[in-house]
Amino acid sequence: MALELRQQLKLTQQLVMTPQLQQAIKLLQLSRLELVETVQKELLENPLLEEGASPDVAEIHEVDRETSQADDTHQEVGREESSQAEDMIRSADWENYLGEFSSTARQSHQRDAEVPEEGMSFEARLALKPSLEGHLHWQLRLGKYTEQEMAIGEIIIGNLDSSGYLQASMEEIAQGLNVDQGLVEAVLTRIQTFDPVGVAARSPKECLLIQLRALDIDDPILISLVSEHLEDLEKRRYKPLTRKFRISMEELKEYLDIIQTLDPMPGSHYSSGEPHYVSPDVFVYRYDEDFVIVLNEEGLPRLSLNSYYVDNMHAKTDKEKEYFQEKVRSAVWLMKSLYQRQRTLYKVMESIVRFQRGFFEDGVSRLKPLILKEVAEDIGMHESTVSRITTSKYVSTPHGIYELKFFFNSALDISDGTQVGSESVKALIKQLIGEEAPKKPLSDEEIGDILHKTLQVTIARRTVAKYRSALGIESSSKRKQVF
Repeated sequence: MALELRQQLKLTQQLVMTPQLQQAIKLLQLSRLELVETVQKELLENPLLEEGASPDVAEIHEVDRETSQADDTHQEVGREESSQAEDMIRSADWENYLGEFSSTARQSHQRDAEVPEEGMSFEARLALKPSLEGHLHWQLRLGKYTEQEMAIGEIIIGNLDSSGYLQASMEEIAQGLNVDQGLVEAVLTRIQTFDPVGVAARSPKECLLIQLRALDIDDPILISLVSEHLEDLEKRRYKPLTRKFRISMEELKEYLDIIQTLDPMPGSHYSSGEPHYVSPDVFVYRYDEDFVIVLNEEGLPRLSLNSYYVDNMHAKTDKEKEYFQEKVRSAVWLMKSLYQRQRTLYKVMESIVRFQRGFFEDGVSRLKPLILKEVAEDIGMHESTVSRITTSKYVSTPHGIYELKFFFNSALDISDGTQVGSESVKALIKQLIGEEAPKKPLSDEEIGDILHKTLQVTIARRTVAKYRSALGIESSSKRKQVF
């Protein structure tokens, strides 16, 4: 069989994800803080971008015209991108490319931006929270220890978890330092009396017993409850304990009150994790009988082209012109992507307000079933675009701050043929449990019956249990208060 080489022309169509399109899609799904970081990074890497006053439209058009002429020898894709950038520059309102998507005047929004973010105190912004390891090292250095004991103490402190429990055994520490195990035990006993008391314990039982000793409590019944019956107390098996120790329920309650003053996780107060404050991407205010949508632009820099490079581009060599031409295209596309992102976010929020108007008026109880496809069809965009723009975005409403994904929930059928949103059912379950009698909590089956009577919705017991677990609420047996 003979082999031969042959040339053949074939015309095909395929979808190509250009770097610019990938960047635009990436910007859609970024949270507000991630977006600010991305823009700041681009400002550092692209010399044609600067933060400041809005650029002159004619000047940008002239720069883009020069770069388009220099790019005539490139591929057709490059010419199309330059043409798109030119059209965008010609048509965009650069002075307001981020600020036009608001229902209030620009001046009033600028005044609002001068007010510090609500909910974040200056202490939360500036104060450095001490770590558990640093706090214990400070106390270790204040004590009188030999070099060998100091080394043991550092190893013990280095093997504590975030709750303050020791994760290494005495044998491992002794073998690692080649010291006597009794010396390790002695150093550990001293560290367990550090602040917070009970740190470096090896079990919750040991942690609580150390705290009882520090309080000079030697009641044998209380010590026995902690050392032998923690599981019984957790599962609320109180009557067998009253028979064993021959005490009344009131006396047992006094012991429980003392145990509840102890801290089973002493190191949790020194956790190194910093709190993350949610900064809403959108604000929705009620004004008379309508709702006003304002995009949060605080912290987003206003981008413009660097006038120095724009003025001197004609004096560059061909290689330098090609470099600056690429940077101009990158800067223009970034501004266009930011414009498109804000525009999409505003349109999606408008659609959500139309669909969920009952929620914005009266709260979660009137939240309707909604899916991404309905919003996508309403604003004429693809469902994946709506999914990306609602990812990691938050909105401040008259009823609190919610993630945009919160407004998309499944439906439950009502006997009259209509539907109710699952989030509304969850809100009612939370309300019913909050109003129940502490000594006689509602079971999942009883909650289902109440929902059937009030909302005319048929819901199974296991569905109630699933919603209750999603809300972080325990079962009726664990909610029951004996005392």
